[in-house]
Amino acid sequence: MAEIIQERIEDRLPELEQLERIGLFSHAEIKAIIKKASDLEYKIQRRALCKEDFINYVQYEINFLELIQRRRARIGYSFKKDEIENSIVHRVQGIFRRASAKWKDDVQLWLSYVVFCKKWATKAQLSKVFSAMLAIHSNKPALWIMAAKWEMEDRLSSESARQLFLRALRFHPQSAKLYQEYFRMELMHAEKLGKEKEEFEKAKMDVGNLDYPEEILTGELARIIYKNSINIIKGAEFHVSLLSIAQLFDFAKNLQKEIYDDLQALHTDDPLTWDYVARRELEIQPQPGEEQPATKQARALETGRREERCCAVYEEAVQTLPTEAMWKCYISFCLERFAKKTSNRSLRGQRLERTMTAFKKAHELRLLPEFLYKQWFQWVRAGVVVIHMIELLRQHDFLKEALQVAVAGIELFRDSVMMWQMKLQVLIDSKSPDIASLFKEAFASLKPQVCLPLWISWAEWSEGAQSQEDTEAIYKKAILAVMGADSVTLKEKYLDWAYRSGGYKKARAVFKSLQESRPFSVAFFRKVIQFEKEQESCKMANLREYYERALREFGSVDSDLWMDYIKEELNHPLGRPENCGQIYWRAMKMLQGESAEAFVAKHAMHQSGHL
Repeated sequence: MAEIIQERIEDRLPELEQLERIGLFSHAEIKAIIKKASDLEYKIQRRALCKEDFINYVQYEINFLELIQRRRARIGYSFKKDEIENSIVHRVQGIFRRASAKWKDDVQLWLSYVVFCKKWATKAQLSKVFSAMLAIHSNKPALWIMAAKWEMEDRLSSESARQLFLRALRFHPQSAKLYQEYFRMELMHAEKLGKEKEEFEKAKMDVGNLDYPEEILTGELARIIYKNSINIIKGAEFHVSLLSIAQLFDFAKNLQKEIYDDLQALHTDDPLTWDYVARRELEIQPQPGEEQPATKQARALETGRREERCCAVYEEAVQTLPTEAMWKCYISFCLERFAKKTSNRSLRGQRLERTMTAFKKAHELRLLPEFLYKQWFQWVRAGVVVIHMIELLRQHDFLKEALQVAVAGIELFRDSVMMWQMKLQVLIDSKSPDIASLFKEAFASLKPQVCLPLWISWAEWSEGAQSQEDTEAIYKKAILAVMGADSVTLKEKYLDWAYRSGGYKKARAVFKSLQESRPFSVAFFRKVIQFEKEQESCKMANLREYYERALREFGSVDSDLWMDYIKEELNHPLGRPENCGQIYWRAMKMLQGESAEAFVAKHAMHQSGHL
């Protein structure tokens, strides 16, 4: 092995001598480079090879190349590149070849090789790298697309890109992404040839000898790809994606019309088709010769007309295809349009009325999805806020409507926590006397394991509306009802409430009552530790009790708890620094793996005065 390493170092000597001769590096720097290179060579020549060693070697050589570039720029010297940079590039490629042969399945390694070649190597070399990579990773469409794009955009070889796409489709005949990118590539190529031909014709040059096939210029190849792909990949989503790509190219109007007509003919039973057709009404431009709206009022009027046309299509759609998915598309469109800012009150009023009508119709037909009930409810509640600011007398009507939405949602989704929360929120807003009884009704209707949000809402409402005894009774019921990991959040909130309402004495009593009620979180113990430290007479005995209790639960995984315990003993006026050694060795026994290493590092930094 020593002979191989020596040979590799001797191969570097000519380039290093050149670097020293032209003044880019000093003799001392060259010696340091040789030493570092020897170390790196040794690591990649061992029997037990490690991928990180190859990566580190490559990164060192790249840094070296970039340093050479900077020093060349500084002194303005640009000669001897064949003897210096090219030699380094070839060496890095050799390292990459060895690594990619050893770890063939590592896609990230191959991509690093590609990135390096794009920056430092020739196009012919990169083409070979892509070929080698695709021979091994032919099962990854994204790599085929990357290679084809490079051939098209960097090498300007549409034929090579086309061949790569065709080969890729033999491996992945069902890949929608491959068809989309192949379709896009052919349209880009046609557009590029068309522009070239126009430039030649403007310059009055003879294009008779140049190859500008009419079938390519008109997008016929792209049309063939489109026709083949929709026979293999069904569905409106794919069809719409091809139409969206075609619309990026102005010369392909005929192709766009054909795809659009096919979409309407082949996918009338797909909500996405109707959604696309309806939204297209927004994009239809005025005909040539028609007067463009000049004032804000006129533009708002034109926008309103376009939206009316969209909604007419949606109305037809929900009649033809009365499904949840179709109503979801319609309502989503209405919500999007309402979210658009406008200073025109009439247009905003139309959007509001249209949205509320769509919500109500979908609900009446029992075709409103569960998540849209929440949006409908939020809309009505938003109306409450607006009315409160403008017209207080009408607030009751909006609360009444919000309650109707919530009740309707519960009728359809009785086992939905979200629906019960909505109804309870309305009753809380309206200061109803029936809130407590409705909470009980909700708990009777729902499974215990999903009720945590309701218990928290009940406790938070009670804190502002009922006595401390009532609120504590709710927390105690909740602790008994909520089991497992969900109870952790509840215990933290109970402890917080106890400290807010009754001070430290109350919080300590709650802690004592819960200290055997597992599971806990580290945050639960840290809260009570913080409460103790906020007292004027902070007792070290209590802090020890809390830390010991916390470490019983989390001492094997949380190195910070051990470290903070040691700091308390060192910094508290009644602390015992002599206990720190014992705490340290207890921590080392309990902590495992990375937690133990982290603890040792933190303790060492603390000992040296960095913490």
